[in-house]
Amino acid sequence: MTPLYVGVSTKMYMGYAESLRWLRAVRHEVDTRPALAAGRVVPFVIPSFPVLPAAAEIISGSALVLGAQNAGWDDGPWTGEVAPSMLAELGVTLVELGHAERRRHFHEDNAMVARKVTAALAAGIKPLLCVGELERAEPADAAAVVYEQIAAASDDWDAAASMIIAYEPVWAIGAEEPAQAAYISAVVQALRTLLGRHGLGSLPIIYGGSAKPGLLPELAHVSGLFLGRFAHDAKNFGAVLDEALAAAESTPARP
Repeated sequence: MTPLYVGVSTKMYMGYAESLRWLRAVRHEVDTRPALAAGRVVPFVIPSFPVLPAAAEIISGSALVLGAQNAGWDDGPWTGEVAPSMLAELGVTLVELGHAERRRHFHEDNAMVARKVTAALAAGIKPLLCVGELERAEPADAAAVVYEQIAAASDDWDAAASMIIAYEPVWAIGAEEPAQAAYISAVVQALRTLLGRHGLGSLPIIYGGSAKPGLLPELAHVSGLFLGRFAHDAKNFGAVLDEALAAAESTPARP
């Protein structure tokens, strides 16, 4: 069975103290949903780097998985970067790589993303690979773009099998509303067909891009949501967890 994933990155929206308050509130939302212990829905949080040690303590013993917003591609003389090996020491088991903001503003290309994916896997950390088309397109064309990004990010398809894919249409990131549910579902369905050539048709693919409560029940073929600012209210995070738990209960296996 492929679990559903529900997670959130805080980016740089919160200060240190605010981040800790938010994490405690998120933990409360998780702890009050004991059904999460079954593992059919996996909640995760991705705070900023300075928060990670305290975050690991706050979520310890809960169903929450701790992620990081980025990672370097190696240990060594890389000023300002954070090595995957150090993230692993801090209890990080998931790392967000290839986000559209990093590709655009920090000029990370597919080759750099691939090096980071390899380094994360070597450190025992699961890559959360962010992919998405720049502009709205026909679903088949969007899926082809995303497929090529996935292919470019891994040395081989065996490595790709260890990833979670965050499908985030770039044109929907930061928008008032997410992409239309029918569009998302069609793109992911087409992507699964392409990945199926390599035995990866059931690879976890979650949607991000202004995702919020009410979207998940409308989606097909999708393995969860990667939330943004809507989940900065912990109750919204809890609401999406409820939607995911309901979907997991009614669906024997997804996709």
